[in-house]
Amino acid sequence: MTQSQNSGTLGTTVPLQSSENNGFDHELSSASKPLSLPALSLPLNHAVPGPIQRCQDLWKSSDFFRKVIETYSTQISLMAVGLITTVAVTRVLGPEGRGLYAVAMAIGVLGVQFGNFGLNSSNTFYVAHDQTLLPTLLANSLLVSTVIGGVGALAAGLFFYFEPQHAPLHGPLLVLGLAWIPIGLAFLLTENLLLGLQQVRVFNKIEFMSKAFSLIFIGMVIFVRRVNPEYVFAANICGLTLSLIWALKALWRLLPDVPRPSLKLLRQHFGLGLKAYIIVFCSFLLLRIDLLMVKYMLGSEQTGYYSVAASMADYILLLPSVIGLILFPRLSAMRDTAEKLRQAKRAAVGTGLALLPVLALAVVLAPITIRLLFGKLFLPASDAFIWLVPGIFALGIETTIVQFLNSMGYPVIVVWIWLTSVILNIGLNFWAIPTFGIKGASAMSSISYSLTLFAVLAVIWKQYRSKPTTAVMAE
Repeated sequence: MTQSQNSGTLGTTVPLQSSENNGFDHELSSASKPLSLPALSLPLNHAVPGPIQRCQDLWKSSDFFRKVIETYSTQISLMAVGLITTVAVTRVLGPEGRGLYAVAMAIGVLGVQFGNFGLNSSNTFYVAHDQTLLPTLLANSLLVSTVIGGVGALAAGLFFYFEPQHAPLHGPLLVLGLAWIPIGLAFLLTENLLLGLQQVRVFNKIEFMSKAFSLIFIGMVIFVRRVNPEYVFAANICGLTLSLIWALKALWRLLPDVPRPSLKLLRQHFGLGLKAYIIVFCSFLLLRIDLLMVKYMLGSEQTGYYSVAASMADYILLLPSVIGLILFPRLSAMRDTAEKLRQAKRAAVGTGLALLPVLALAVVLAPITIRLLFGKLFLPASDAFIWLVPGIFALGIETTIVQFLNSMGYPVIVVWIWLTSVILNIGLNFWAIPTFGIKGASAMSSISYSLTLFAVLAVIWKQYRSKPTTAVMAE
């Protein structure tokens, strides 16, 4: 995908050129002279472009900005389609059927999450860095999906067959939940190859249609009146399978050669993937461990309040997550370290500027929003959310700027930063939650997120501010 060469936008691969500085110097020099006729020749209605005009200019000139907005819009649409699907499934299955369906889905999703070993991030990194690796990476992805996903699911099925007392489900629904794992794993790995190739529009289409396909098939199940958890879950698998075929077809068009697996390359990629895997796991713990600690120390009611505050934070953090998603393959494709850092800084500043008004508005409207959406009973969540706001801001910027380090091959220091943050957060919560309640949990999260950001910035400042401009992948 061709990258924009406009030097005045957020996500470009070219630094600010001297032509812009020359224009600025010209204005200064003109302002220092006596008033002259050329200065009076400006039209009377000349004005600085407003925010809407600036966004329109960015849309036209910045490939990165377009990709971020398109992906963010897609994620919002996915939330809407997901809500419709959840409502439809809940209504047709009822409480018991909905519970069985949710357990089957959890089996599939957890199997994919624990079985990918960070190879999704590894795929994005390596194919962005060297697109000639695409055939091998695709073959390795299908191999991993079959061996780890398929054989792992089969082993789990055999275990539950001989030890049925440990099985979360029984019968066809358990088989369908396990069948999700190899298909979902293949879909995850192939989608990340598309991201690494910066085929963002194709990625967004497939992401949206995967949910839409599932909703259509569920509608067909309802129409033919074969409504039970097994058929509804099978409808989801059909949608996932169609999306996987679409992703494979999109990648096949881009293949320069016939896919052939390489165990040597796979072992190398496992090393980087494992670091990414640990980072993602630690970030998940940092975002969720406080919720478990609130449940353990304060009970279910306070956990309910805190879960609302955490959910509101998740929605706001969607934008930085999307920016990081698009920025990572873009930086990984660059060989110039100085340019990587310029792009990451620019994206981080843009993220911060975008978050400031959103968070300021969220603080003001938090009580009203919670009252309208969840009811007056959940108003205690408002204070917890407000104490989370500094952490949301810090984590949003960290999510963007850390992509610079990730694009250098996931340095081990980033793993240690996240491990330290998790341990610190747990330790602080043992004091803060019993003393200050859910507000204490929020405050400790904000402190942990902020320290994570400062640590990442310190690593970048110390290790890369004066390094040569040739990027070297971390081993």
